[in-house]
Amino acid sequence: MTHARRRSPRSALLAPPAALLVLAAVGCSFADARPSVTVPTPSPEAAAYCEALHKELPKTVTGLERSDPGPDSVLTAAWGDGAIVLRCGVPRPAKMDDAQSEAIDADGVNWLLEQRDDSGPRFTTTYRKAYVEVTLGVEYAHDVTPLSAFAVPVRDTVPDSL
Repeated sequence: MTHARRRSPRSALLAPPAALLVLAAVGCSFADARPSVTVPTPSPEAAAYCEALHKELPKTVTGLERSDPGPDSVLTAAWGDGAIVLRCGVPRPAKMDDAQSEAIDADGVNWLLEQRDDSGPRFTTTYRKAYVEVTLGVEYAHDVTPLSAFAVPVRDTVPDSL
């Protein structure tokens, strides 16, 4: 003789809220999946320039949507889930003291180029009252095109130091 097992009305009511908790937990883990970036600690003067820059940054760069990294800060921004990362108010790179270092001009903004072995290039503005750093993913190893998107915002918000 088989006995049909009846489901208690109480267990049926608990199932949907439990499922919602699981979905909420999964949703939170996706929301926290953004790249993590170290937030610089600039002087108050440089931080003010960086805040102005943050307001002028483009929504897209080379077709990549803006997707800012964590933690939230007006000193950092990213596009394409971290393919392009901008940090404003970084310390002056020691490489700027090297007479052999490479620099490029992108639409009137001068950038120090640092090749990195483990990832794409890093560029830092020179001759500005706040140093702006842009790191590019390996897909941009030989392409400085993304820097053009930052030229006008940098020129308009971070004055020359000369």
